[in-house]
Amino acid sequence: MGWLIPRLLAAVAAVAAGALIGMLVGNASHWPALGALLGAALAALIYGFVDAWRAHRFMNWLRRQMEGSAPRDAGFWGEVGYRVERTVRTLERRVDTESARLDQFLDAIEASPNGVLLLDAGDQIVWCNSVAADHFGLHPQRDRQQPITNLVRAPAFVAYLQSGDFADPVSVAGPGSRGTVLLAVRPYGDGNKLMLSQDVTERERNDAMRRDFVANVSHEIRTPLTVLTGFIETMGNLPLTEVERRRVLELMSQQTQRMQTLVGDLLTLAQLEGSPRPASDRWVAVHKLMAQVRADAEVLSAGRHTMGFSGGDTTQVAGAEAELLSALANLVNNAVRYTPSGGTVDVSWSLRPDGAGELEVRDSGIGIAREHLPRLTERFYRVDGSRSRDTGGTGLGLSIVKHVAQRHGGELEMRSEPGRGSSFKLIFPAARVRQVDTPADSRRSIDRVGAE
Repeated sequence: MGWLIPRLLAAVAAVAAGALIGMLVGNASHWPALGALLGAALAALIYGFVDAWRAHRFMNWLRRQMEGSAPRDAGFWGEVGYRVERTVRTLERRVDTESARLDQFLDAIEASPNGVLLLDAGDQIVWCNSVAADHFGLHPQRDRQQPITNLVRAPAFVAYLQSGDFADPVSVAGPGSRGTVLLAVRPYGDGNKLMLSQDVTERERNDAMRRDFVANVSHEIRTPLTVLTGFIETMGNLPLTEVERRRVLELMSQQTQRMQTLVGDLLTLAQLEGSPRPASDRWVAVHKLMAQVRADAEVLSAGRHTMGFSGGDTTQVAGAEAELLSALANLVNNAVRYTPSGGTVDVSWSLRPDGAGELEVRDSGIGIAREHLPRLTERFYRVDGSRSRDTGGTGLGLSIVKHVAQRHGGELEMRSEPGRGSSFKLIFPAARVRQVDTPADSRRSIDRVGAE
């Protein structure tokens, strides 16, 4: 009420001044009372007009959404305009601050690797980030205020949302059956819901691969163990001749060697997956790798194949020698195993136009059908399981080769055709290949060993 008394006093002062002026004027016409009355009325009218004009300006400012500053009038309306403007500006600053905070919060949710979707009490979409939109095939802006069950119609999701029991998450298929999305709902506020989604396609794939891996390892080890157990029981329960005993021991040795090879390949894979990438400043001579692999291949072939080794005399590759040797040995040994007697196995090194190095193992063996090529590097994948076991393969060799290539920044290229042999290429990036000035051994440039 502090504004009322000054306002009344101002009105009284205006009326009194008007009456006084009117009385002075009325004395001249001998009508002082009438002059005072008219002067007071005129003063009151002028005061009311000025007050109404100020009120009109103030209302216009309000109608214009308070654009600009409030009218800077004196008196009551000036004070009202100032206080209203100050209050409004303070509220605007608060709204701007809260809006900025909300934008930052939404930006943080947008940056989340998980999907976030807000639903109102009617299960209509209030907001969602781009990840959630991708998980459910939504449009972040166009689909707002749409019922979520009209857009995501997976029966498992609809039943989960309508049940009201959100203790456990639910898995649903992504749009177009693309992958699997794990979904969790958390109620908040007055019937609102926070929906969180996560793409678990890769996790499920890895879990399946892990289960298959364990099952395959168990099977691969159980088979030779069963054979060994049978041989041990045979030797303990049956009288064997010396020839039979030697044959049993030979077979037991083969199964033991098979298990040792399998365990060795498993340890190699574990080491490749768990160790840092090979250094780029340790150089390995290509001719040295070829020489070591050639010696082992000739023993495995036992003169049944024609083998050629060419190139690499003046070239070095940066990386881990043991890994490179393992990869090349796996490729060459596979070529020898799956190439019939009298066939050829060629190992060559060459440089590509972009400076990358290419180590190729080519054979004239039985070949592989095109549909099997994409899966050859999967662990324990075999085109013909019985044939692989007969040749001593573990099903892990090409998986090791692929890991070695990737760890050296390269790749494994495969080409094959049934009855026309196979070609496997280890490609190394130019940064890991260099030339040296002096050939290590010129006699190794092109050398072929013929089968007798």
